[in-house]
Amino acid sequence: MTVLLVVAKAPVAGAVKTRLCPPAGPAQAARIAAAALRDTLDAVAATPGAVPVLALAGRFADAEDGPDLAAAVAGWPVLPQRGDDLADRLAHAHADVAAAYPGRPVLQIGMDTPQLTEALLAAAVRRLGATATDAVLGPAADGGWWALGLRDPRQAAALRGVPMSTPETGRRTRDALAGRGLRVGTLPVLRDVDDWADALAVTGLVPTGRFAREVAALRRARPVGGRR
Repeated sequence: MTVLLVVAKAPVAGAVKTRLCPPAGPAQAARIAAAALRDTLDAVAATPGAVPVLALAGRFADAEDGPDLAAAVAGWPVLPQRGDDLADRLAHAHADVAAAYPGRPVLQIGMDTPQLTEALLAAAVRRLGATATDAVLGPAADGGWWALGLRDPRQAAALRGVPMSTPETGRRTRDALAGRGLRVGTLPVLRDVDDWADALAVTGLVPTGRFAREVAALRRARPVGGRR
């Protein structure tokens, strides 16, 4: 079985989704982040044939909607993130899963794509299991990536040489994996939520989820540019 690894940060006001401010205030931005994470956790939990694991930075006890988030991952292994920067934390998370689940492939996602569905995740798991691939990468519309799958998660050490959160991150990640001799398959391109324009666009894709409801609540409270 494939491990579905969610790498997330506890949605604490002032520490997450700060690029949504304005129009959001810090607490509103954290609630939107919490809703995105809940939608993601639900999709992971519904994906057949996968073992869910959470690598968490921070504590849900300090977060917006912390009790609901803690309840959503009840029974999941929750690993503390460790490392000096994002690339290091990702590499460590994969290594920790490799140690806990030796021989299992890992598909890693984040908390910025609440439009994920169990069908899309199941397809990504199948793609990773194809005989022609050692890894899969899901490109993001901004040049980054939303998913990384590795048959051998120890190969995530390649990420330590890749600058994160840049328009070149996706390309450089693919190059780093290919440089290790890995055959890299491609997943569909998704838009991740960084700023308010992203939030509005993704809400249009999933108008009934928790994320969409939080964005809609903010739009009602603080209409931006005359839009409601």
